[in-house]
Amino acid sequence: MQPFELSLTAASDAIRTRQLSPVELVDSVLGRIEKVEPHLQAYATVTAEQARQEAREAANDAAAGRLRSPLHGIPMALKDLIDVAGAATSAGSRVRAGHRAETDSTVAARLSTAGAVLLGKTHTHEFAYGLITPQTNNAWNRDRIAGGSSGGSAVAVAAGTATFSIGTDTGGSVRVPAALNGTVGLKPTYGLVPRTGITSLSWSLDHVGTITRTVQDAALVLSALTGHDPHDPASLVAPGVDYRPGAAGADLTGLRVGVPRNYYFDHVDTQVEAAVRHAIDQLQSLGAQLVEVEIPMTRYIQATQWGLMVPEATAYHEQTLRTVPELYQADVRILLEAGQLMPAGDYVRAQRSRTLMRQAWARLLDEVDVIAAPTVPATAAAADQEVITWADGTVESVSDAYVRLSAPANITGVPSLSVPVGLDAAGLPIGMQLLGRPLGESVLLRVGHAYERTRPARELAPVS
Repeated sequence: MQPFELSLTAASDAIRTRQLSPVELVDSVLGRIEKVEPHLQAYATVTAEQARQEAREAANDAAAGRLRSPLHGIPMALKDLIDVAGAATSAGSRVRAGHRAETDSTVAARLSTAGAVLLGKTHTHEFAYGLITPQTNNAWNRDRIAGGSSGGSAVAVAAGTATFSIGTDTGGSVRVPAALNGTVGLKPTYGLVPRTGITSLSWSLDHVGTITRTVQDAALVLSALTGHDPHDPASLVAPGVDYRPGAAGADLTGLRVGVPRNYYFDHVDTQVEAAVRHAIDQLQSLGAQLVEVEIPMTRYIQATQWGLMVPEATAYHEQTLRTVPELYQADVRILLEAGQLMPAGDYVRAQRSRTLMRQAWARLLDEVDVIAAPTVPATAAAADQEVITWADGTVESVSDAYVRLSAPANITGVPSLSVPVGLDAAGLPIGMQLLGRPLGESVLLRVGHAYERTRPARELAPVS
């Protein structure tokens, strides 16, 4: 096995026991980037020389017994919305051409403090306003979409061109590409990971999330990112937690898993449904109790998501939309201009709907410990595909289909973890998401880790 194939946990253990040098690991990943990046186009920028310098420093620290965290010496990528001092943050847009950050984002600073090695910035759908990431190809089949908006981040982890990555999630933008590329995607509780220094799409829906190869890896990264940030008004004051699930996490006896009888299995590909239901059965075999649940207020979910996101995004872009509208891509510009026409009353009603939805979900999550459901209703669409036609003749845009099942966690702010649960007949990954109570990441990670232990170790995506 080459170093670039190692999970974060395995690579960290190898560095700690001096079986692997951070220099070897980073060189291996950079070699992988050189080989497959022309096919995948996951990266907006690769900072190879900076990464090699950071790896040499990490190797010296490791030799002197000064490892600061399990992330020390581990190569990672940041979505091109996340500021790093002196580096470009283009947000995938000509609007940001030439922009360079003056200071580190809180996330970048915390990962640097933990000793992680920055490889570069990954592609995003322009300003994170989409679920495609058109610049980037799916790691399993380059004729398919990567998903978005953190498509570059997910593809890099799936293909071995980053050991872990950081993305953002406003309507599913970590979990959707994670599911479509066979990686683990974690959207934490709203406010748990600070957003200072990160380009916003919709401030009341934006979350920072992790993309990794295993659930244990996600726990390690999350532990490095949490903690109150006074510069982010939404940042939570929460107790420090060691999120690692550990060996005891395999027994789920007594845990109640909610299985939706509505919404989450409506208009879902039959192969996706079969794989997710099989995964849920695996949770039951580990001791979990399955409980049928009714998802509340389903007719209002997408209207609430768009009713919040569209006006907030337009407000963020108000000045540049007036001065340089021609620099936006057509799909993003249309959405931003639509936000200018949305009545204030609609935004207020969306806020009220969210409040009611949060209350209803809190009652729902009193009945169960987690909810298990598909992450997305279909696997990766073809690059030129615009709609999905379901068996009953219903036609849905690809973006609407992908956001439909992920949006509830953004509206309510509850944590959600996507884990791979198999492949469809075309060899494309399928994801299951686990949703839990606010600040319930430890439970989600425990359940995800327990399920992961029932499956054979996954190899990297067969880049083609």
